[in-house]
Amino acid sequence: MASIAALPTLDDVMAAARAIEGRVHVTPSFSSATLSERAGAPVWLKAELFQRVGAFKPRGAFNRMRALSAEERERGVIAISAGNHAQALAVAARDLGVDALILMPADASPPKVAATRGYGAQVDLESADSVEALRRMREIAEATGRVIIHPYDDAMVIAGQGTVGLELVDQVPELDVVIVPIGGGGLISGIATAVKELRPHVRMIGVEPELASAMHDALEQGGPVSMVPGPTIADALKAPIAGELCHEICSRLVDEVVLVDEDAIAEATRFLYQRAKLAAEAGGAVGVAALLSGRLDVSGANGVAVVISGGNISGELSASVLDPR
Repeated sequence: MASIAALPTLDDVMAAARAIEGRVHVTPSFSSATLSERAGAPVWLKAELFQRVGAFKPRGAFNRMRALSAEERERGVIAISAGNHAQALAVAARDLGVDALILMPADASPPKVAATRGYGAQVDLESADSVEALRRMREIAEATGRVIIHPYDDAMVIAGQGTVGLELVDQVPELDVVIVPIGGGGLISGIATAVKELRPHVRMIGVEPELASAMHDALEQGGPVSMVPGPTIADALKAPIAGELCHEICSRLVDEVVLVDEDAIAEATRFLYQRAKLAAEAGGAVGVAALLSGRLDVSGANGVAVVISGGNISGELSASVLDPR
């Protein structure tokens, strides 16, 4: 179990906000009349797909990278990612002049692979899945001395992601429910760290695909367990294991984690594109899926924020989801 001292605090999130100011965007929150009517409560969409690289990940990547010593920057960094952390770390490494090696699973989205390389990082596609990538990352780091920048199970990464929560408190009137996609748990852990301290009454809800339920399973079983995620269209959420720090934070601060199926995720992705004009990736749409499918009841709430965590969807997947014929 993670120690209390190891967990990030609101002060850490506020320090992260100061540190990454100017390197990341303050993203907008939009009200959605149609979704509000369907949900029975005022709903706001936090558009992290408008963040640099099209997802929330640069917040944590820049906050973690700023802490590297000169000697660590010389050694370079290494990470695993299905795509969004890869792109974020590549941008942060490029901006800070650090060599980056990213291990992506063999079935990673080609546009995400191309974008990561385009930002200047080396990409390794030799891992069959995210579980193998995690094992190989540790082996390569041990052999080369590269510094691991974990995509979610790192206190400074979590604190950086928590800056989303600071913005939500400012942007959403009468905030009392926050709905967040979960992969390994870094985003919801950071948001919960900030929001629960500033607004203790807020319900913090996580959403995962049924085929990639790492945090849901960890909370049920009392700790993270390794898993091979299924073939979900929400590729950004295919974490092989929930983070230990993330599990500890979620067990304390997250009120509920709900699961949504593939049809619900596809419907939510279409809804965001057609009704909200947001080209979200499937992983970014799972919070909306929980509302539209009825898996989550927020009726009567005063202010509901749904984090749309990313927009890096391939053209092929987008076409198949938007026109499922």
